[in-house]
Amino acid sequence: MSLLPRAAAAGLTALAGVAVRDLLQREHTLLRNFPVVGRARYLLESIGPELRQYLVAGNNEERPFTRDQRRWVYASSKQENNYFGFGTDNDLEFTAGYPVIKHRTFGRAVPASHVQAGQDVELPCAKVLGAARGRARSFRPPSLVNISAMSFGSLSGAAVEALNRGAALAGCLHNTGEGGISRYHRNGGELVYQIGTAYFGCRDSSGRFDLGRLKDLVAGAPVRALEIKLSQGAKPGLGGVLPAAKVSAEIAAARGVPEGVDCVSPSRHAEFSDADSLLDWVELLAAETGLPVGIKSAVGDMEFWDELTGLMAGTGRGVDFVTIDGGEGGTGAAPLIFTDSVSLPFQLGFARVHATFARAGLADDVVFVGAGKLGLPDNAVVAFALGCDLVNVGREAMLAIGCIQAQKCHTDTCPTGVATQNSWLAHGLDPALKSTRAANYLRTLRRDLLKVAEACGVEHPGLIDPDSVEILTGRTTSSPLREVYGYEAGWGLPSAADRAAVVALMTGEESGGGSAPPSSTAVG
Repeated sequence: MSLLPRAAAAGLTALAGVAVRDLLQREHTLLRNFPVVGRARYLLESIGPELRQYLVAGNNEERPFTRDQRRWVYASSKQENNYFGFGTDNDLEFTAGYPVIKHRTFGRAVPASHVQAGQDVELPCAKVLGAARGRARSFRPPSLVNISAMSFGSLSGAAVEALNRGAALAGCLHNTGEGGISRYHRNGGELVYQIGTAYFGCRDSSGRFDLGRLKDLVAGAPVRALEIKLSQGAKPGLGGVLPAAKVSAEIAAARGVPEGVDCVSPSRHAEFSDADSLLDWVELLAAETGLPVGIKSAVGDMEFWDELTGLMAGTGRGVDFVTIDGGEGGTGAAPLIFTDSVSLPFQLGFARVHATFARAGLADDVVFVGAGKLGLPDNAVVAFALGCDLVNVGREAMLAIGCIQAQKCHTDTCPTGVATQNSWLAHGLDPALKSTRAANYLRTLRRDLLKVAEACGVEHPGLIDPDSVEILTGRTTSSPLREVYGYEAGWGLPSAADRAAVVALMTGEESGGGSAPPSSTAVG
C-alpha cells in the first residue's frame, strides 16, 4: 500500500475512533447526537473572541477596550500616526451619557504650536502630595499620569520591568500593587508602595504587619508614597489568590511568603477595624516613614466616606491622597458577579466621594487619584473635570507593552507574556523595547491632555472645571457635568493657591511652587 492510502486509512480510523468515543460518552448531548461534526461547535466557541476581534466586531463594539481605543494606544506607543480620518463613527445622537468637551474660542492659555508627536511635555500635579498635613517627605508628583497598581504575580517580571523602566523614562510614578517590591521594580522608576490586606513585603513569619520591615523596605527602595489598599475595582470586597504553582522563588521573596504554597489575601485588613483606627494607622505610618500615606478603594456604601471625612475634619488626622477605582477597572482576575455588578463605575463613585470631601471642607487638603479606563484622553478629561489631580493607567499601559486583549489574564496563558508566570511566554517580552513604548504612550497621553486643556482655555488639565464638559441625555438634550453630579460652585478645582502655583509652573515663572522639585532622586 502506498503512503497516501495509508495516511487516508489512518485518518479514517482516527475519525471512527472519535465517533465511537462521542457516541459512548454521556457528558455532551450534542456530541452523542452529532458525533465528530458536533466538535466544530466547541472549536468555534473556543476561538470566538479571536474571530470577533479580527473578523467580526466593528471599531466600537468590543469591550473592555474597542478596536479604535486599542489602535490609539498601540500607535501612540510606537510613535506612529494615531490620528483618525473621515470623522467619528460613534453614534453621538443616540448615545445617552456621552461626554462632550466644550472648547473655548478665546481662553487664557496660549498653546505652544511646536509640540509634536513624541515630544514630552511637563505636566506636574497641581497639588503637593503630603504638604497639607506637613509630611516630612512631601513632594509634587512630576506627572499627572502614572502607572496603576499591578503586582508582580499578576504580571510577569518582564512586564513589571518594562513598566518600571517606562516610568523612569516618562518621569512618572509606578504603583507596585499589593505583591511587594521585586527586583523588577528597581529599574529607575519611582514607586508608590501599596500595602494590601496580606501586607506582602512588610509582614512577619505569621503574616502580620511588621513596621520594622516596612521601614527597612522604604529605606532601601525608591518609594515616594504609601497606599493602603482597601479594595479594588476588579473585585471589591474580595482578597486575591495566587495559586501555589505560580508562587515561584522570586514571588515568594518579594511577598515574604513560602514558595510553592497558595498565596491568599484576606478580604480586609487586620491592623484596623474602622475609619477611626484606620486614621490612627495612617498617622503611624506617616510619622515612622515621613512619607505621604493614602488609601485606595472602590466605592459602594457611602457610610465609610462620611465617617472618614467627619473624623478628618474633627480630629486633625487624615489621609494625604485618595485613589478611587471604578467598577469598570479590572487588571485582576475576579468572579463574574464582582466584575460586572459590584462597586460603582468611576464617574459616579468618584463624584460621590469628592462631594463628601468638598462638603467637609477637605478637598484642598487631599490629592485625588482616579483609576478605571482613564488612560484614554476623553475619560481622563472627564476625571479631571470631576476633581482628579492624578490619573493612574493600568490596562492601557499593558496594551502599550504588547497586550492584545486576549482576556486570558486569569489562566496564566497570556500569549504576549504580560499577565503570566509562564517563563516561555514571558521570555518573548523584551523589557528594553517595551519600556520605550510604555514611555511613548504616557508622553502622548500627557501631550493630548495638554492640548485639550488648551482647547478648554486653561493651562493645565487639572484646571478643567465641571462646566467644560456636557453629558448627552438624548438626541436633542444635554446637561453640564456639574449638574449631572450635583457639584457646587468651586468643586472639582484645586485651591486658588494651587491653581496659581501650577499656572506659574506651566508658564515657567517658578520651579516648584515652594515644594520639592518635580523630579526627585530615589530614596535610600
